[in-house]
Amino acid sequence: MHKVGLVFSGQGAQYVGMGSDLHGEFQTVKDVFAEAGEILGFDIASLCFEGSQEDLDQTVNTQIAVLTANIAAYKVFEKEVGVKLAAMAGLSLGEYSALYAAEAISFVDVFPLVYTRGKYHHEAVSADAGSMAAIIGLGREQVEGICRDVSKNNGVVSAAIFNAPEQVVISGYSTAVERAMTRAKENGAKMVVKLSVSVPCHCSILDNVAEMFEADLSQVELKDCKIPVIPNCDPELFHSKDDTRELLVRQINSPVRWQETIEKMAKMGIDTIVEIGPKRILSGLIKRIDENIQVLNVEDSSSLEKTVEFFNGRDRF
Repeated sequence: MHKVGLVFSGQGAQYVGMGSDLHGEFQTVKDVFAEAGEILGFDIASLCFEGSQEDLDQTVNTQIAVLTANIAAYKVFEKEVGVKLAAMAGLSLGEYSALYAAEAISFVDVFPLVYTRGKYHHEAVSADAGSMAAIIGLGREQVEGICRDVSKNNGVVSAAIFNAPEQVVISGYSTAVERAMTRAKENGAKMVVKLSVSVPCHCSILDNVAEMFEADLSQVELKDCKIPVIPNCDPELFHSKDDTRELLVRQINSPVRWQETIEKMAKMGIDTIVEIGPKRILSGLIKRIDENIQVLNVEDSSSLEKTVEFFNGRDRF
């Protein structure tokens, strides 16, 4: 008997046109975009399908746009595949999509909450003052050591996302991130890539954002997950109505432990993971973490068709 997990895309996966293919084919996707727009008071479909990449990369837009694309793709997956799930997770912003899919937070609550989260992020740091970068080819301890050294004289920079073996994302003030990127290259990094995000997420610069967001979370009803959801900041746990608020607050200024999240899924016996949402960034990371896991995705009609064929051609999951 196979076990299936789901993962949801986060910031950095956004692109103009994401979700448009499914939007043209499925009424349920049209409904998601329309209802989300009604809740928020603006046209999310236009933002995702017709806006500029520059606008989409602003975190106040990115977060709500990716959330909408994720939930729309999940609705189609749920209807067309309907496989039993053993666990779910989402990378940073994607954790909210997972909690929605697990019925821990309602549709009408998740959109305003994520929009507020994006707004707080957007207002936390002035334009170009903060940034993030992926360091590939150095170990966790090496990257953390570089960040500690650079921070002594250049301002905050720290390890923000532990993506996969020898792939760590750093976050902080732009001058410090640039210096850490240079140091990483000098220390043998295979690749150093600046990310398409407008704020430095998952670092101490966002301490005030975490405090403000805690008040917003206190106004939202949260329930126990009907499917286990693994939290970014502490993969040893599962979300519950008693600790989800605290975990989502901690997530804002704490590192995302993505490698450990996938390793936990593997320990649970999950051998097939479907990535829901734009691009296939998480699929690539999963293969770097555990090459034995079968990876599929749903972001458009073509990927949906392949995923449906895979499950239809296998023993019942």
